[in-house]
Amino acid sequence: MKSFFILIAVSVCYSQLLYGQGGSLSWDTVLQQKRVANQPAFKITNPDYKTSPKTGMTREHWKQMALYLLRGAFSYVDNIDDPMQFPREPGKSYPRQASQVPTEKLEGLSRTLFIAAPLLKEDSNLVLNKVRVADYYRHQILNLLNPQSESYIKPQEKNGGPSQILVEFGALAVSLFYAPEVLFDPLTKEQRDLLAHTMLSYGDGTTVPSNWKFFNIFVLSFFKSKGYAVNEKLLVDYLDKSLDHYRGNGWYNDNPAYDYYSMWAFQMYGPLWAEYFGKKYYPEYAQKFLKNFDDLKQEYPYMFGRDGKMIVWGRSMTYRIGAIVPFALMGLQNDPAVNYGWMRRIASGVMKQFLTHPDFMKNNVPTLGVYGSFEPAVQPYSCRGSVYWMGKAFFALMLPKDSPFWTATENDGAWETKMKKDEVYHHFADSSNILITDYPNIGASEIRAWCKVKLIGAWETFRASENYNRLSYNSAFPWQADSVDGVVSMNYLVKNQQKEWEPLRLYDFKKFEDGIYYRDAALETHPGIKLQLADIPLANGILRVDKVSSPVATEIRLGHYALPRLGKDIITTRKNVKGREVVIIDNGVYQLAMVNWLGWEKIYDVNTELVHPESRYSRVINTAVNVDADKEQTFITLMLWKRSGERWTDEELLPIKKTEVRGSAIEIQLYNKPTQLIK
Repeated sequence: MKSFFILIAVSVCYSQLLYGQGGSLSWDTVLQQKRVANQPAFKITNPDYKTSPKTGMTREHWKQMALYLLRGAFSYVDNIDDPMQFPREPGKSYPRQASQVPTEKLEGLSRTLFIAAPLLKEDSNLVLNKVRVADYYRHQILNLLNPQSESYIKPQEKNGGPSQILVEFGALAVSLFYAPEVLFDPLTKEQRDLLAHTMLSYGDGTTVPSNWKFFNIFVLSFFKSKGYAVNEKLLVDYLDKSLDHYRGNGWYNDNPAYDYYSMWAFQMYGPLWAEYFGKKYYPEYAQKFLKNFDDLKQEYPYMFGRDGKMIVWGRSMTYRIGAIVPFALMGLQNDPAVNYGWMRRIASGVMKQFLTHPDFMKNNVPTLGVYGSFEPAVQPYSCRGSVYWMGKAFFALMLPKDSPFWTATENDGAWETKMKKDEVYHHFADSSNILITDYPNIGASEIRAWCKVKLIGAWETFRASENYNRLSYNSAFPWQADSVDGVVSMNYLVKNQQKEWEPLRLYDFKKFEDGIYYRDAALETHPGIKLQLADIPLANGILRVDKVSSPVATEIRLGHYALPRLGKDIITTRKNVKGREVVIIDNGVYQLAMVNWLGWEKIYDVNTELVHPESRYSRVINTAVNVDADKEQTFITLMLWKRSGERWTDEELLPIKKTEVRGSAIEIQLYNKPTQLIK
């Protein structure tokens, strides 16, 4: 019965997300006609390589980035009555019908305010596009309360279900906490009371059993801090339930998934709530959230590459730079154990990764995608204004100029003090079974994590998609979509009984032992087709030792990471090294090599189009084989990498000295390494 009510709540949430509260689709025509000229990619001017020798970025550059994003948004605001509404991109994003438009406007308002609030905190007289920004946001907040306004949000009826409006009111409450002297205190008492009535009608209600509880928590907490009577019993209940999501090693579970968002969202909301409200009103709860936050410090930095690049993994990738918020929040604690120079180096590296990319902005608004528009990474709950959820990155500006987060000299942290060339380094979370691996030779990070959601009949199909179902995700090699029939990147494909190519998505973690990550997998449409997977990270890549058993004869394929074409053609080299087939592709930045050590009938490279987040054209190496019915077959595959221009030695391409079958186990002897038994 409990599951039934959860399903109903989620269904209501999704329905209201889709259909909103009235409106018209004339917005699309109007905004397209506006034809706003695009700002060029952000450029770092006057870099400070003394304080920031890695990126040149200081607190002032962060402010400039915030202004850059907000200036783009305000290019759609000609007067104080214009809503924060932007041209829709084609695809699955909303609004898809008129009734969704008010919710779309609310998203644009509440999310751009994440960027505006810290700027207004320092300069309440800020003017953009001839509009006084503080006046604009106060006016638009009041429009939410005005039944005559097209932006009007009707108070929720008693016992109403969760909706996207709750999310945005939770976001608004965070900004109200941040800059009340600009956004809330100047309102009249009547206006403040009406705002409290409307926002509390959503906050004092049901929610979705995920990080959404924090939206209720922030609404209830803000108005309690302002002297309003709130449902404190519900507030405490949602605090308890949010803490119940914690699994250890810094990881919260977002019911059901683990991803970047379940890490950075929970680990942002908890410390922020503690800082703004919890330490004063609920110190015991504040302490629990902060204790969990301390665990994050030991794991999270290792999820980013040496240059600060973040891994493309999981849902809501359009939020991009939002993932760096926990690094900034460490600055609230002045913890002597934290290497703040490394934390800022990572955070600034992520900011550069996206804001300086030439495809990041379109029509002055960040695209829905990764770098440019990339439909496979978009979820249907997003509209164009959703991207400004990334504005939470600028909570870093709450830190004063003399915070160690801003003053410490940038450095590469553990990459330069602990990690050595030709080695690999692991951080394994035994609570969530997540493995983070760092590769000093190319400065890349990699992650292996949970994925077990069926696609058939799924409500949220993206949880079974490439966003989650890859064998691993790497900061140097963003995932490529499975949109080309029979071509795959960093996963297996199996030709199912419908003669369709089906990727693996149902994994069961077994163990992490002696540097080997073990999983079992089964094909969703035919659970009798089973794979036993063993990943062995090496200094220059991954050694895979996998077993496949199937009650029917079929064909399977395995793909390496993919390379985008970046300015010049990708070069393919085929060679035979000591009797083993090797295929190498090189895009001028990286090389990827794939070696058939055992089992595959064919190894080949494939050109692909419109499936990679970095380029229209890309290339990937695949292997293929026909498997027999009722026969277990073993495949040993090397998936390797180097930077472009570096020479491969035979020992690097073939680091295996010999393999030997020992009953159900396989003994692997690598050069200059202890013998490993795959069991």
